[in-house]
Amino acid sequence: MSETTFLFARPSFWEGMARVLDFGNTLNVYNESSTEWEADAKALASDWNVIAQDYKNSFDEAVMGQDVAQPSEQE
Repeated sequence: MSETTFLFARPSFWEGMARVLDFGNTLNVYNESSTEWEADAKALASDWNVIAQDYKNSFDEAVMGQDVAQPSEQE
């Protein structure tokens, strides 16, 4: 299953270092949308993309008879 990081802040190395001294929590900037509707639409589209990928993986596994997990999931 693929995951989304749409609602998480992804700081760079230097932003991460600066957050150590950010006692006022002023550096937290998340992926923002113009409206609540836009944020919901993006999140819903992302959810359906993950569901579609899961269905595709399941179908491929059933037809091909092999595991088609994402490379990051295989060890």
